[in-house]
This record gives sequence, structure tokens and C-alpha cells, in this order.
Amino acid sequence: MTDTTLTGTAAGAIELTDAERQADLDTHQLRRLVGLVDYDDAKDPFPVTGWDAIVFVVGNATQAAHYYMSAWGMTLEAYSGPENGNRDHKAFVLRSGSIRFVLKGGVDPDSPLLDHQRRHGDGVVDIALEVPDVDRCIEHARRSGATVVQEPEDLTDEHGTVRIGAIATYGETRHTLIDRSRYTGPYLPGYVARTSTFAKREGAPKRLFQALDHIVGNVELGKMDEWVAFYNKVMGFVNMAEFIGDDIATDYSALMSKVVANGNHRVKFPLNEPAVAKKKSQIDEYLEFYRGPGAQHLALATNDILRTVDELRANGVEFLATPDSYYEDPELRARIGQVRAPIEELQSRGILVDRDEDGYLLQIFTRPLGDRPTVFFELIERHGSLGFGKGNFKALFEALEREQDIRGNL
Repeated sequence: MTDTTLTGTAAGAIELTDAERQADLDTHQLRRLVGLVDYDDAKDPFPVTGWDAIVFVVGNATQAAHYYMSAWGMTLEAYSGPENGNRDHKAFVLRSGSIRFVLKGGVDPDSPLLDHQRRHGDGVVDIALEVPDVDRCIEHARRSGATVVQEPEDLTDEHGTVRIGAIATYGETRHTLIDRSRYTGPYLPGYVARTSTFAKREGAPKRLFQALDHIVGNVELGKMDEWVAFYNKVMGFVNMAEFIGDDIATDYSALMSKVVANGNHRVKFPLNEPAVAKKKSQIDEYLEFYRGPGAQHLALATNDILRTVDELRANGVEFLATPDSYYEDPELRARIGQVRAPIEELQSRGILVDRDEDGYLLQIFTRPLGDRPTVFFELIERHGSLGFGKGNFKALFEALEREQDIRGNL
């Protein structure tokens, strides 16, 4: 029998989310995929069940939806646009495993989405979270000093009712809080079920990634601790990790990072700020081209990173290059020990590997997904490790610096 619950503490079991059930995931997979941990939400003033949707504003949602289907293997589930009464914008709801992306692009020339895209380029505007009690979370956030940007309200159609509210976080990013326990529609009221005529090539896997591991936020110099405190105080998140000094620097650029997570570790937010160094860091470059703080990259969890990378490359996705010297380093080989694939297999794909006291992980990073050097994706495959690839930071940042130098931004 498939295990479908996590054993919690005294309050009992924690169930899988509907999205995880629909993706045929079980708790054993989730423990490995994203490092899910036991958790009792009974005393949590701001309980977060998990991710609901990642909402992007893009310059052309129609074309972006095709890209995520054809290159990233996602499936179209729902749509909102002029054809069903939405005169402001088009929105495409895509899924892979338990991950839901919503791609929005302005139709009306006066749409505020077009103003947002003109300033920031393509990027994440909303990291929506599933919660069991929207009103409880919003009231706690308000008492804790958060800015409420949408008061709790019900959205209703023939499929039921969704309870929704939202708070502001760094930059122009928000967290919409959603309780869809009384709703059976394809996404939200105002959306209709939609499929695509795009057909995957014969032999392509059902999906290329199964879950969302974490989202990295970039904030201004001196603001990282402020936002860590925000997630601690407002949302009850706990501190998972801290990376400063030589941990996260090269000869030319540096940054600082702290990681916060909700109680069950489904939702993890590394928060980065630049540090003073000889040249611009990747965080400086992001803040310059995004015109402020925002979500820098999304880590997509896969249970077979080798095949996923092969499929994505065949679909035209480009990854950061890793020099052969990384794999030939005897210290690296001694530190990582035995992993599930020969080093030569990882080397041929540019996949990085790191080990900590709990296990190891495999990871690789794409080049920027859009025209601006801002948003990119990470692919991650965990084998016990609950970390973020600390041993790979130097190699990763040097790869990013090479790309910055080519762009003239280092």
C-alpha cells in the first residue's frame, strides 16, 4: 500500500496536498525530492501547507506557454483571457508533477501587467501558498507588521468557492494565500479548463520534474536579515542555513545568503544579498536588470537529473558550463565518495555534486530564461542531503561570473 501521509507529532498525521496526490507522489518520494520533514501545525500561528502556484508576468504569455510545454514538458490545464471575459490579460496555467506555473501577459495596452513587465522583464510576481485558514494567516500577518495587499475574500463559481488573501514581501512580489478545500475547478474562478494541441515527441517522459524544492529571493545590500526576520515573525518560518564569508565568495565577487523554511520544509526560501567585493556579484547584476528585489531562481526537483538534463538539452535548454577541472579535483572526489552515477556521466552533462552529513545531492543551473540576466532555473536531485550545494558555490559562482563577463556586466 502506498504511504500517503507523514507521521506528525502529537497532533497526528500531515496529509499530502491535492497537487501531490494528482502527481502520484507519496511521502517517501517527497522526503527524497524536497526534504519534507515531520511537522505539527497545531501551534503554528501561520500554518502553510505548501506551494499553490508560481505566477509569472511575461511579455508574451502565448509564446511563453508554448516554450514551457515544448521545452520543459509541462501540461496546459487552465486558461483565462478575452475569450472568457478577461479583457485585461491572458493567463495560462501549466503543471508538472505537483508544480503549478501561471503565465500572465497583458492584452489591454493599459494593463498594469505591461507596466510591470516593462520595468522588471519576465519574472515572478506572486509566490502563492496553500494555507488551511486564510483569515487566521492574514490576521497574524497584520498583527506582525506585514502589509496586507488583498483582504480575505471568497471567489465563487459553479465549481465551488476559493478563499483568498495576500501579503506583500520583498520588492513587488506577493504571497497570495489560498484555501481551495471547497473548490473543484481547474484553477480559480475566472479560468476555464484548457488543453493544448502540442504533442510531445514519441518516447518523451510524462514529466521532466516532479516538485518545487525552493525559490531564491535576491534583496538589496543590508536587507537580507530584515527579510529573514519577516519570515520568522510574520510567517513562523524557521532558519535552515546560513552562508557567509568564504563559503559564498570567489576572488572577484561575493554574496551572503540565509535560508528560511516553513514547518514541514515544503516551502524553502534562500534569501541573498550582495556583499562588497572587487567586482559585481550575480546579485548586483540581478538587482540592476530586474530593477529591484525579486525571485532569482526556482529549484525544480527531479528523481532522474541525468535523463532530465538530456531531455532538456534536446529541447534547446541551455545550462551553465562547468570546467573539467571541477571533476578532476581529487579533493572533490574524496569528499563526495560514491554517488549513483559515475563522475564521468556527471561531467559529460555538467552536473554538480555535493555531500553533507545527511547524504548528497546533484544539481545544475540553466542560463537566464529570458532576455535579461535575471530569472533562471536549477534542477536538483536529492539523496538524503537537506542542503543547498554549499560545496558547489565557488564553482557555480565562477560559472556565473564567466557569463557576466561575456555580457559585460562583471
